[in-house]
Amino acid sequence: MKMGIFYGSSTGNTEVAAEKIKEQMGEFVPDEIVDVRNASPEQLLEYDLLFLGVSTWNIGDMQDDWDEFLPRLEEIDLTGKKVALFSMGDQDGYPYNFLDAMGELWEMCKARGASLVGVWPTEGYRFDESRALHDEEHFVGLGLDEDNESELTDDRIRDWLLKVVEELGFDVSAAAE
Repeated sequence: MKMGIFYGSSTGNTEVAAEKIKEQMGEFVPDEIVDVRNASPEQLLEYDLLFLGVSTWNIGDMQDDWDEFLPRLEEIDLTGKKVALFSMGDQDGYPYNFLDAMGELWEMCKARGASLVGVWPTEGYRFDESRALHDEEHFVGLGLDEDNESELTDDRIRDWLLKVVEELGFDVSAAAE
């Protein structure tokens, strides 16, 4: 299974998360991660699993690079592709739109035929509303909050990646020990 990591980052936090995902996934991902600012939608078609990283800005807005990329995504068919989403948000400053951009990105991918892996529990987060809800107890992907819970980022990424690869059928028993 060929895996690619694509991200958009304004402050560098989403890029750092993408680099941590690449580091933990090791040989499964290519040598470079891709900033959507420099990507074409056709590049997504080269991979079976797409790790897509986005952040929510202002009051529920999409990160600028993704905002420019999304209309071009409408040109491609993602049927057969699996998508694992990770996102930055500020649950204390913006509890009424926490991780909204991740929800918007998933809606676009779903409309293009992609399937979702890596839903993540909402337990332990403080927020009132989010467009990124998969159901009442899960987000559509991994939520990260560098502003308020940076000390949880590494563990959350590790645990989420174990969940993703397990959902894909990889044997993670040795890695989990």
